[in-house]
Amino acid sequence: NPFNPTTTINYSIPEAGNVELKVYDVLGNEVANLVNQEMAPGNYTANFDASSLASGIYIYRLQTGSLMQTRKMILMK
Repeated sequence: NPFNPTTTINYSIPEAGNVELKVYDVLGNEVANLVNQEMAPGNYTANFDASSLASGIYIYRLQTGSLMQTRKMILMK
């Protein structure tokens, strides 16, 4: 899943609630807060622009209610 310099993150929310979608570098530093709001159940997308970041591995974390998902992304410039 390499990308340069933007990508779209697709995600599904199973139940209504507060949704957080954040991106971290490999050291655990938060580099972007893409979503932080109340959302209804459904399918959504978020755009991530990494043009100001260095090439490397980034992690995004989706958290809502009891659901937490973590995925890896590779930025190649």
